Amino acid sequence: MYLDTDKFLIELGKLYERNKGSGTVYITMKRTNMKPKPKKGASASGTSDDYLCLVRATDGKKKISATVGAKDHMRFQAAYATLMKAHMDSLKKKDKKRGKGKATTN
Repeated sequence: MYLDTDKFLIELGKLYERNKGSGTVYITMKRTNMKPKPKKGASASGTSDDYLCLVRATDGKKKISATVGAKDHMRFQAAYATLMKAHMDSLKKKDKKRGKGKATTN
């Protein structure tokens, strides 16, 4: 499902909440040069070669995606970082196994 950036961040937060106990959320970002669809009433003459960032997220059941322009990337990255920091608390700590060390030879 293609969303604008604000709705994408809201839906991403919902994905994290749904998978908080157990589950995984996969996020991919890649540069793309696909042209955004012109809105009604806007002129198509203002074309530029700016690249967009395609952001996708899925939990295996639901897929969401959005494109972020060069003008909005700083605001999007700040909001995305805040969202990631808020949902990092459900990570599990890695179990450290302690061995007996090296065997001594006499």
